Amino acid sequence: QVQLVESGGGLVQPGGSLRLSCAASGSIFRSYAMGWYRQGPGNQRELVARITSGGSTNYADSVKGRFTISRDNAKNTVYLQMNSLKPEDTAVYYCNADGRYVMGDGMMYWGKGTLVTVSS
Repeated sequence: QVQLVESGGGLVQPGGSLRLSCAASGSIFRSYAMGWYRQGPGNQRELVARITSGGSTNYADSVKGRFTISRDNAKNTVYLQMNSLKPEDTAVYYCNADGRYVMGDGMMYWGKGTLVTVSS
């Protein structure tokens, strides 16, 4: 019902910036809380940032002050602006749509991921 496609990953030097985008299908995008997760080499998948349908946000402590999640409901798109990147930010970043509390849904949705590599 909901399809997510990430883009914007790539190779960047420490201290650099990247902006990830997640394009979502459907006509009820604004009803979903959206999130970015990541999984680095040998690590568990972790929540990086989340934004509710009302626009409130949460961030992992490791990225607070450096990353910003936002959404454009008119474009059915969620973004992750990543600044001051560190090598430990290297990971595959996954977009998530939380339909658990959406009428007629109840599902969690995931994109296939986009790779971010921070290295000199």
